[in-house]
Amino acid sequence: MVPGSAGGRCRLPGDLSRLIGELRGRGAKRVALQFPEGLKRRAPETALALKEAGFEVIVSGDPCYGACDLPLPAMALADVLVHVGHAPVDDRPGIIYDLHPLDFDVESLGPAIPLLSGKRVGLVTTAQHLHLLDRMVEFLEEKGIEAVIAGGSGRARYPGQVLGCSFSNARATGCSEILYVGTGLFHPEGIQLATGVRVIALDPYLGTATEVSADRLKRRRFALIEKARGAERIGILVSTKSGQGRPALARRLAGLSGHAVLVALCEVSPDALLNLGFDCYVNTACPRLAYDDQLRFPVPVLSPPEFEILCGARSWEEFTIDEWDPR
Repeated sequence: MVPGSAGGRCRLPGDLSRLIGELRGRGAKRVALQFPEGLKRRAPETALALKEAGFEVIVSGDPCYGACDLPLPAMALADVLVHVGHAPVDDRPGIIYDLHPLDFDVESLGPAIPLLSGKRVGLVTTAQHLHLLDRMVEFLEEKGIEAVIAGGSGRARYPGQVLGCSFSNARATGCSEILYVGTGLFHPEGIQLATGVRVIALDPYLGTATEVSADRLKRRRFALIEKARGAERIGILVSTKSGQGRPALARRLAGLSGHAVLVALCEVSPDALLNLGFDCYVNTACPRLAYDDQLRFPVPVLSPPEFEILCGARSWEEFTIDEWDPR
């Protein structure tokens, strides 16, 4: 189940000659390269190889948090952008998406088997492991477990794919139990909050599996909502990044409080928020910002659902994680 074309050509990385051939096939002369933080050290080698092949190359040195964070200034200087490490989230032309898939031995799914409560489970993972989904399904079938892979729409456009801002493909399985294969806890906690079902997280590199509970995250977020109560100056953050802006949502949220105004930012950083001087912020940029960076922010940064709770537009029982929706 290898992802195909979407939003520009989606290319799995092989040898560099394949990329050079594709660039020449497009008639490209100037090439922009964008790498996420964990892969940026690949930039010099790749750039010099492309230069030797006859291309003019510009490397985007700005931070990159996903395919929603394209380097528009660098793209303006090039014929084609090669974006490494993420699957496309829109249909913007002129981009080659290099998913940089990461392999692991599917036998490492073994520790999850005893934790599964039934014989049918929804299976999800991140873009880097999508090419292994068929083999994961086969492994689980050998253990007597039916793995359901569903979805493939919107931002998470490949079946079985989850993003930090979209868990729709987990919901689409219709299963009462989800197996998430990948690293970290944010994705499986988000799945648990978004679906309300039991979630098992399997780290294929550590070979560990655990049942996920989002209760601690909910307690922290509830405390933050209370901390924000009484704020007299509220900034509704609107991102100016290529695929992170939700202006319609930001305007609707600003209408919930007479103390709220819109604040446009490219980089949402602790220093920027401190200098602006608001008592509280509401994040309509990348949904993960409110959760991942809260300890670094000088004041509460709420998600849209949390701000709705604060304003009385949503009940505490309707608490959920923020997911991407441009509306």
